[in-house]
Amino acid sequence: MSADSNFRRGISKYWSATWSRRLIEYVGFAAFLGLVLWAGRALLRSGPQRTVAMAIYPEGSLNAELVKRYQQVLLRKGIELKLVPSTGAAESAALLRDADSGVRIALIPGGITSAEESPQLVSLGTLFYQPLWVFSRHRLGGAEGHLLQRHKLLRSLRISIGPEGSTTHALSLKLLGRAGVIDLKTATLIPYAPSESAEKLIHGDIDVAILFDGWESPAVQRLLNAKDITLESVPRADAFDALYPFLDKLVLPAGVIDMRVPKPPADVTLIATKSNLVVRRDLHDAIQYMLLETAVEIHSTAGIFRTAEQFPAPEIVDLPLSPVAREFYKTGTPYLLRHLPFWLAVLLGEPIVWLIPVLVIMFPVFRLGPTLYNWFEQRRIYRLYSELKRLEDEMLLTDANGNRIEITERLNRLRDRASRLSVPTGFKPLVYSLRLHIDMVRKEIQEMERSQSAPAGS
Repeated sequence: MSADSNFRRGISKYWSATWSRRLIEYVGFAAFLGLVLWAGRALLRSGPQRTVAMAIYPEGSLNAELVKRYQQVLLRKGIELKLVPSTGAAESAALLRDADSGVRIALIPGGITSAEESPQLVSLGTLFYQPLWVFSRHRLGGAEGHLLQRHKLLRSLRISIGPEGSTTHALSLKLLGRAGVIDLKTATLIPYAPSESAEKLIHGDIDVAILFDGWESPAVQRLLNAKDITLESVPRADAFDALYPFLDKLVLPAGVIDMRVPKPPADVTLIATKSNLVVRRDLHDAIQYMLLETAVEIHSTAGIFRTAEQFPAPEIVDLPLSPVAREFYKTGTPYLLRHLPFWLAVLLGEPIVWLIPVLVIMFPVFRLGPTLYNWFEQRRIYRLYSELKRLEDEMLLTDANGNRIEITERLNRLRDRASRLSVPTGFKPLVYSLRLHIDMVRKEIQEMERSQSAPAGS
């Protein structure tokens, strides 16, 4: 037999003995490496997301007060909220659309943007009402507050409608301009921020202050409680409600500010939009869950225009609801985020999200694994059985003593390989059986040789 043939047989024998064990080692190493990579990926993704930017409106607005509360609550949850100044909702929506601005969160009322205009934005739900407040001096509107009804066009008046980019500026022109209440050609429109607008109206530097803000807004509260300031009813509120789906009709009851006077002296009809918690679609799911938990903590109490637990609500106004928000309103916050620190929940949650489908796929493999292992080990033994069968067939087909001697030598080598075959304990009976069968074939050859060498008449 040639050296090359011996070398190939040696390599084949080595591979057969170690193949299954090496396969298991490789699979185990690959699984361990995969888990390490998943954990590293989760850590890298969770790190930068612990600091996120949110737009904040000018001081004196309810938005500024609420965003600061969001910042405090989220800090307790392990998230640092960076505040980016904005003139109002229109500018905030533009910042959200711009991926390079860094802003990922904002409170934006209905009527400012739409799904077609901002496909990269989603809503986490509505939070509170933002009424349209029209305040005027008594000398203009009188104690009953009928300025808007008596002056179809606010001609030659100094009107504060908020800075360009603010909610007030965008919606008051859109709504009151269409209704013919504001004449853009004759009125003097001044872009004061909420707190400055209230200050100027109280001191008589302007005639009318228009605000689109919540009941709790510092500027709104200051004007509601100021002397010589009248809150105007919005005419044709039902028409506004019918024409603009993002608007609701509200009524401020007489005497709700001061029942003794009373103030206001009569019910005041208002129109209002709802503020939405808006985020970019690419904001991490865990951050969205933390924002929703914070919204529940801040906005779920009762107020003038809302009942307890009315907000936050899964309402679709202008933007589609985030898939995370849909899941939150159905089942709440995921288990890990409820019971673990934010960074740890994200670190553990990311590999689990990937591991579950992998386990589902690998489960049949795990069940099939022992069967495959048994097959590989048995195959190593049965391959020797196949060689034994071929030798036995050759023995029966030959009559030459030289060929039988060669077969006997090959049987000896086969038995030696079987003796040195390393298998688990459960497969050793097969090896012993193989060795017995090899010995049986050897004895059969010996008997054939004795019968042929015996004298003919014996």
